[in-house]
Order: sequence, then C-alpha cells, then structure tokens
Amino acid sequence: MTGDLFPSWMLWALLSACFAALTAVFAKIGIEGVGSDMATLIRTAVIFAMLIGIVVSSGQSLSPSAVSGRTWLFLVLSGLATGASWLCYFRALKLGPASQVAPVDKLSVVLVAVFGVLFLGEKLSAPNWLGVVLIAAGVILLAFK
Repeated sequence: MTGDLFPSWMLWALLSACFAALTAVFAKIGIEGVGSDMATLIRTAVIFAMLIGIVVSSGQSLSPSAVSGRTWLFLVLSGLATGASWLCYFRALKLGPASQVAPVDKLSVVLVAVFGVLFLGEKLSAPNWLGVVLIAAGVILLAFK
C-alpha cells in the first residue's frame, strides 16, 4: 500500500484517527465518577506499561545513553506537551460533550500546519491552506451550537 496515491504513512495515520476517536468515546464513558487528573493518570499508566511491552518484545534497546541530548530535550518537551494536552483534554471531557470537545481538540491540525510553516520551514500550497481553513471552519460548526 505504497505509492503517491496512498503513501505508506497513510494507513498508520488513519489508524491513529480511529484510535483517537475511540479514545474520546472510551474516555467520556470512563471519566464518570473519577476526577479528570486521576483519569489521565490511569490512562498514562496503561500507555506506559503497553509501550514497555512493545519495546521489550521488539528487542529495542532500553539504554537511555543511546539517545542524544538533543533528542532527549525534544522528546521531554514533547512529553510535557502531551501531558498538558491530555490533562486539558480530560478536563474538557469531564465538563463538556465529547462530540464538541473532540473537534476543538482537532484544532491541533490547524496549529500543526501553521507551526510547521513558521518553525519547521514547511511549505503549504493553496489547496493545503484551503484545507486548513476548512478544518477550522468545521471545528467552529461542530463545537458551537
């Protein structure tokens, strides 16, 4: 499933979207009767255990010294951003409907496009920018009654 029409990363991205959708639904159900921070802790513990299993079973090195300082820095920053995102996401799910919280969360797509251009030097074509605007418009239409 590779080629210009369906690049190899596309399957993984589609699976990610499906799992993200399930995450919102399962989290909204699971957060009933528990604080949003505790829910985030439980979710994170499950992810941590799962990833240890994947890394060990795949034979990858668990040696932290094999990772460069720059890589550590940006992965730690990414982890902090992920943690903050999850805390905010679960707090929003606790307070609002999943059908509105999840679309607002997907404004990250718009922000990644803008940050990619500003900080990573990526180029977006006119159709790409139209897509960014349409995603933003879709979020507005889904999130506000």
